Amino acid sequence: MKEDRQIIVIAHLSQLLDFVTGFGGLIVPLVLWSANKERICEMDEHGKSIINFQLSIIVYTLLSIPLIFLFGLGLLILITVVIFSLIYPVINAVRANNGQSPDYPLSIEFIK
Repeated sequence: MKEDRQIIVIAHLSQLLDFVTGFGGLIVPLVLWSANKERICEMDEHGKSIINFQLSIIVYTLLSIPLIFLFGLGLLILITVVIFSLIYPVINAVRANNGQSPDYPLSIEFIK
């Protein structure tokens, strides 16, 4: 295994593709993780964190939509989800570049 922090940083930042193209924020990190988890040190840990975070974002978004119509509270949740999905990939890209473990708050652990 080799140490290649650039690929890990790119995997974190590729989550922002959702805001640029409308899709790819889950697909690109998933492909990068599955292709490199055996070859690059720490890629498995970061990849699992990214995928768990992206799946959590999808779940929170889907839950917030009916809450918008029911209570209006869903709008607050949706705004919070958007802010988290903008800020935390950048924070964790910097953490990855510094050799630190990823930290995505409120992330549901789908993959262990």
